[in-house]
Amino acid sequence: MTHDTLTSLDARVGAMFQEVLRRTHLSPPTELGPVLAEEARRIGVTSLVVYVVDYEQRTLVPVPAPDTGDSERVAIQGTVAGRAFASSRILVVDDEPGDGRRLWIPLLDGTERIGVLRLTLAEAVTEPLMQACQRYGHFIALLVVSKSAYTDFFETLRRTSPMTLASELVWELVPPLVLASEDFVLSALLEPCYDIGGDAFDYALNDGVLHVAVFDAMGHGLAAAGMASLALSAYRHSRRNADGPAAAYTAIDAALADHGLTSQFVTALIAELDLSTGALRWVSAGHPGPLLVRDGRLIKTLDITPSPPLALQLAPHPPVEGHESLEPGDMLLLYTDGLTEARRPGGELFTVERLGEFIEREAASGRAAPETLRQLREAIVERGAGALNDDATAVLIEWRRGSERAVLPETV
Repeated sequence: MTHDTLTSLDARVGAMFQEVLRRTHLSPPTELGPVLAEEARRIGVTSLVVYVVDYEQRTLVPVPAPDTGDSERVAIQGTVAGRAFASSRILVVDDEPGDGRRLWIPLLDGTERIGVLRLTLAEAVTEPLMQACQRYGHFIALLVVSKSAYTDFFETLRRTSPMTLASELVWELVPPLVLASEDFVLSALLEPCYDIGGDAFDYALNDGVLHVAVFDAMGHGLAAAGMASLALSAYRHSRRNADGPAAAYTAIDAALADHGLTSQFVTALIAELDLSTGALRWVSAGHPGPLLVRDGRLIKTLDITPSPPLALQLAPHPPVEGHESLEPGDMLLLYTDGLTEARRPGGELFTVERLGEFIEREAASGRAAPETLRQLREAIVERGAGALNDDATAVLIEWRRGSERAVLPETV
């Protein structure tokens, strides 16, 4: 490609981004798809369709726009679009004869997987053009997330079933399902996604320390969701006051009791991981211990003497704080007991042992945390593995496993 051609492409790309910004600044969300497609014509794109992932992470849903036409939902399992989503890799395939080349580009907000972008290009797919399309995909993901804060348009597209009021409450509070940096990948699972009763999770990355917690409120439905939401809010308040896990336990316990909720309780696991050293510390409020996977094997459950569940004000002394030194490549799974109480087709429980075996197999396959948990959901909720008896939440952390780049699109 000549210098003049590159300069021409740069100019067209610059004009595309500039016009999208200008036209979408005050536009309604329903106009986003048409504007993105129209402006992409500047770089030789003949068709552009945005797909968002549904809540169950089973299908990719096309966003209505002129280029969408009669496009339907695309399954993640067994499709090119699904491979682009699952692998965070750009895939290039031949379109219909004479119609050019088709690109499937993962859409990520940071490292959170929100869907894929389907582009059809009339001209040859050169490396500079591929880079421009990749950057456009990043830009589109940011626009979708930004617009979603002010509309239900994208939210309703992602739903395949009605959502309970309790689920609405929980989903509005929990953070994105994926977070990654140079040292770690964190991914979460929250099921059943349309009927959450009392589970929740939270995390934050502050000054080289990863803070993470999972909560499981007694019961199911709106009352349990309210308890879990209050516990999560109290946790954030305590964390932002620079409290460690033990102090956070005491603060949350008091906050729930102060609101007269002592007839119910919340179990929790509250942890901190120093990302520079791998030093982990945690407390348990009547909650299952995390599972530690090293070199592809479940080596142990991180058990400590648990403190009473939150809201009961029964702790006679400060909670016992556990300590563990992680090694590079370690995987840590925090979970609620609904996950291990899921039943297999024969009626037997999924169990901690089976959960550990599953994580071992996924570790051996080299899958990054987000795809590991999506496969876990497939194993316990789909494929006839039996119904969940309770909410099931999991947070999987990989520390210096080398999979950090796997949650990003391949650089072209």
